[in-house]
Amino acid sequence: MAKATKKQALGRGLSALLKDPENDIQSVSDKNADKVVGNIVELEIVSIEVNPFQPRSNFNDEALNELAISIKELGVIQPITVRKLDFNKYQLVSGERRFRASKLIGLETIPAYIRIANDQESLEMALVENIQRQDLDPIEIALSYQRLIDEIKLTQEKLSDRVGKKRSTIANYLRLLKLDPIIQTGIRDGFLSMGHGRTLVNIENRNDQIELYEKIVGQNLSVRDTEKAVKNYHAGVKPSQVSKASSKQTPQFIDSGAKELEKTLAVKVDVKSPDGNKGKITIPFTSEDEFNRIKKLITGE
Repeated sequence: MAKATKKQALGRGLSALLKDPENDIQSVSDKNADKVVGNIVELEIVSIEVNPFQPRSNFNDEALNELAISIKELGVIQPITVRKLDFNKYQLVSGERRFRASKLIGLETIPAYIRIANDQESLEMALVENIQRQDLDPIEIALSYQRLIDEIKLTQEKLSDRVGKKRSTIANYLRLLKLDPIIQTGIRDGFLSMGHGRTLVNIENRNDQIELYEKIVGQNLSVRDTEKAVKNYHAGVKPSQVSKASSKQTPQFIDSGAKELEKTLAVKVDVKSPDGNKGKITIPFTSEDEFNRIKKLITGE
């Protein structure tokens, strides 16, 4: 406990140093920069602005509230990262969920790592750190990869090294951006998986993409069903000719029950029932916070 108190006191001392206008730190070569850059500093939340380069655009309100409750009880365990813009003015690089949750409960300060970087470096840091640390949906990841390629001028090979992913994995994400925006939104909202998207992208005609997408959602087609439909499409069978008979008939109690589960849990639930009697329910989650949220809804604890 004494160690934590000492660390917090150090953060407050550095905060005072940053509020000295006569010794404002603008670069790593400035006086006292070594005392601030890379250390944890308690910053006033009102002095921090949201990063416009942040790739995440969807924040689950319920999960955010749960994080806020956790922060209220335990504090901010992992500091956010900011870059210095001007005197007592900072921009968020990573940690927007912690930042938003802290604002929700009315915290005045938040622990932060300070970096000094230009716009391009900040963009790269924001994109790379969020790809590695946040539970982004497949489209957000694809958009982040594309921005790194377009704006930082990284090749897929260099991008692979930078984010620690295989080039083939990056290519699969990037291909999702060839889908019609309606289908991309469907992936972001959880109506179909990345596997569905990777299959649909093999249809170049956007109208036919959307027609089959509607069949997938309406008839709850699996990825394997979708692969068969795309194969048939290239053989001359239009999406409009894909009938529910081409997949297993799903009993009404499963259809209605799955919709109730999805409404309660706020996630896309996958129900498999080969014989229409017994089967398996799959409930996806994308982070520890979301897992705990779903568990709490199911168990009531």
